[in-house]
Amino acid sequence: MTRDPQTTEPSPRGYTPEGLEDAFSAGQQPPAGGSGTPGSAGGAPQLPSLGVVGWLRWAWRQLTSMRVALLLLMLLAVAAVPGTVFPQRAQDPDKVATYLSDHPDLGPLLDRLGFFGVYSSVWFSAIYLLLFVSLVGCILPRSRTHLRAMRGRPPRAPRRFDRFPAQASAELDGTPEEVAERAAAALGGPRWWRRFRVDVRDEGGGVRSVAAERGYLRETGNLVFHLALVGLLVSVATGQLLHYRGQAIIVEGRAFANTQSDYDTFEAGSGFSASSLEPFSMRLDSFDSSFDPDTLQSRDFTAHVTITEPGSEGVQERIKVNHPLDVAGAKVYLQGNGYAPQVTVRDPEGTVTYSGAVPFLPQDTVYTSQGVIKVPDVTSGPQIGLQGVLLPTAQQVADGIYRSVDPQPTDPLLALAVWTGDLGLDDGIPQNVYQLDETGLTQAVDDDGLPVTLYLRPGETVDLPDGLGTLTFDALPRFVALDLRHDPSLAWVLTFALLAFAGLATSLFVPRRRVWLRLRPGDEGPGSGRTVVTAAALARGDDVGLQAELDRAMDRLRGADVDGPTGRTGR
Repeated sequence: MTRDPQTTEPSPRGYTPEGLEDAFSAGQQPPAGGSGTPGSAGGAPQLPSLGVVGWLRWAWRQLTSMRVALLLLMLLAVAAVPGTVFPQRAQDPDKVATYLSDHPDLGPLLDRLGFFGVYSSVWFSAIYLLLFVSLVGCILPRSRTHLRAMRGRPPRAPRRFDRFPAQASAELDGTPEEVAERAAAALGGPRWWRRFRVDVRDEGGGVRSVAAERGYLRETGNLVFHLALVGLLVSVATGQLLHYRGQAIIVEGRAFANTQSDYDTFEAGSGFSASSLEPFSMRLDSFDSSFDPDTLQSRDFTAHVTITEPGSEGVQERIKVNHPLDVAGAKVYLQGNGYAPQVTVRDPEGTVTYSGAVPFLPQDTVYTSQGVIKVPDVTSGPQIGLQGVLLPTAQQVADGIYRSVDPQPTDPLLALAVWTGDLGLDDGIPQNVYQLDETGLTQAVDDDGLPVTLYLRPGETVDLPDGLGTLTFDALPRFVALDLRHDPSLAWVLTFALLAFAGLATSLFVPRRRVWLRLRPGDEGPGSGRTVVTAAALARGDDVGLQAELDRAMDRLRGADVDGPTGRTGR
């Protein structure tokens, strides 16, 4: 029974199908404070309560959605920015201390928030773990769905083809069963390379349909991309746990042992164990450097070293800039170089109180170098501190003023100021070996009250002021600054990065297409030996090559018809 639309009273809220009237569709308000279930007389509808389990299920679905995974990925990139802006305590604690002293108000706040240890902070780790869980929760159900789709049959042919974007038709020799067999072979391709997954169905009445689908590799590439992201996250986290990095300075003729105590600076992950350091020693045999004769810009640096591992003889190797040396699972990089004056200090009685090579750090392109020599073990009197510069090729520009004009040691000059007093080495407070803490020290002056400056060339000996002894400039060897890095995850990071790139490229460039053929007997009837073929194709998303794909499939079917029993081509 229907109601005449001309006599039907319009609802205040628009048209309401007959039989669905209720308090809301009729424009009535439910009783205030009414209760009851939907559909009960006078009762206000109530939404079911989610409960704890429902809210947890909702939160899990939100976390494992693709939009949240992308949001977390972007958030992780943003969270990593402070690690490139602010100095990190694990890499450069001195710069962190300098920043805290220069910013007494902002520095402690940033320190409490973890901005000087971004990659080990709670908030960065939380984003990292949430991204990991989100990716895993997103991949698992999609993988199950993809596997079921790959094992399933292609979707059957729809009843009507006239609304599909790509269409074709032909009339071929043979019965629908024969043409369907040829179509399956033409669409499927050779056994080693399947073009389409094909399924043939009998629709009754002598009509056959062929359903073909390709492009499962697109979803496979998408899953590989996401799995590779998970692999990258795991690899990076493993590398942060097990890696170590140390810097060491080696003077010509001396050796370095791969023990934690031999490093000048050393930092490692929380999962690192000092016992995992593989034993080896490295001796710096010589160092070669070359500079442009006109601009004095550096051209090449080469460190000649001898590597000795337990149970084997020494092996001579070379380390160059951007050409690290692989040894005992670690990469050794040439980070810097300079000069280390070999000096000897004797007390007034001639007893050697200090002897060794002291690295001086270069300050410019002509290797004007600054350094400090600390002599704490004196036999009597105050401790001695010597602070000054080394000029590889000295040129006098005024009385008592020199400068370096060439980075090569053609005429080296060592200029030192003398300080006496307590060096503070016995206070238990770490000191920078390249700086002299002048607190508690007194600078030596001459009779006119001017600071004393000692000038020495290799092989020369000068008297220290105030009868402190003598200082000899013995030789000028070179030193190299090496950076040793060990990260067991680097190979895995590279592998997963390549897999991610391959998966992303596959998901972007492999088309997902479906082709359907319907085969019915010709107009002359089932016994005519002719088959009318109608075809349609559909792609996921816009696909400009869809019609060409369908035409190629029909061309292959016609080609198979040429080789058929009759030897005639179809029309």
